[in-house]
Amino acid sequence: MDIYDTSRMTTQTVTDYHRAKEVQAFDDTKAGVKGLVDAGIVNIPRIFIRPPEELVEELTSHQTNFQVPVIDLDGVRGNKLEEIVDQVRAAAETWGFFQVVNHGIPLNVLEEMIEGIRKFNEQDVELKKQFYTRDRTRNVRFNSNFDLHYSRTANWRDTLTISALASTDLDPNEYPEVCRDAVREYIKNVTKLAETLFELLSLALGLKAEHLQEIGCPKEYTLLCHYYPSCPQPDLTLGASGHSDPSFLTILLQDQIGGLQVFHDNQWVGVQPIVGGLVVNIGDFLQVVSNDKFKSVNHRVVAGHVGPRVSVACFFMGHNAEIPKSYGPIKELTSEENPPIYRDFLASECFNKGFSTAVDDNSLLHQLKL
Repeated sequence: MDIYDTSRMTTQTVTDYHRAKEVQAFDDTKAGVKGLVDAGIVNIPRIFIRPPEELVEELTSHQTNFQVPVIDLDGVRGNKLEEIVDQVRAAAETWGFFQVVNHGIPLNVLEEMIEGIRKFNEQDVELKKQFYTRDRTRNVRFNSNFDLHYSRTANWRDTLTISALASTDLDPNEYPEVCRDAVREYIKNVTKLAETLFELLSLALGLKAEHLQEIGCPKEYTLLCHYYPSCPQPDLTLGASGHSDPSFLTILLQDQIGGLQVFHDNQWVGVQPIVGGLVVNIGDFLQVVSNDKFKSVNHRVVAGHVGPRVSVACFFMGHNAEIPKSYGPIKELTSEENPPIYRDFLASECFNKGFSTAVDDNSLLHQLKL
């Protein structure tokens, strides 16, 4: 079946359907999900359709009035530090997610980053194809679904990855020209914000402010710049399947369309976009080193008729590339009454596992337990 011909999607038998063949055909276009939209599809290809049991479960889910905590960082270097630390602690322990405002990154830097990623995806497809690869040693790469060839269901998104893991000397000239200046400025600002957030998280754990930074938590990073085109059948697929992050911390920039959801109190809660705000979430690695004090929780992105949606997730990974480092529960947070729950691990190994398995495979924390 041609990947653009989905008219028989609902009646096609299992014997007719060769997923691996259709996945490869889609991948070979190097045009991503946007290529499908540009081709004018009305029905999405079967490789994107969620399993029937998931779709049935979705129909029984209910709406919620919960709101992800919003933390104002104004005064973080002044007399509001203690109050802000308390708010960060509460959010990290109960939600694993919060939004920050007055974080110090100028609004124009955020807007230009969003616009830069939009321009990259909407430029001539032949220019994008120059970056299309599944070689994870490449510092800058573009593709659709890093787990495309081994996931149960493909997600409705394309991604530009910019990684400082494969090389500690990432040359900004490697960035796509159309978004080069925006990316360079955003990285400079978001890495600075990360240092402040790790200080707050250290204090929230009862440690000295420099502790998480000294063990290298913000040392290396990867940017996943997502582009979610409008979807003709959003109820049948997802922009990103439910998952937790193989990182210490993730800082997310999103546009105003919405679609991000957090699993809280046994239900999916929408994270409402805030102009100038950034979403922060605890990663698996930070749950481990905090010995379960902080929570890394599942989150996902729903597909939508309205689009494209653009977001930029910056994952802070610790020491991965040239200086492999072992991490485990911080000794100051453990005792006879509160023994370590997890074994030590190498951030590089866990990160590689997280990005070599299906995005909805949540076994990492389980595998690290003693």
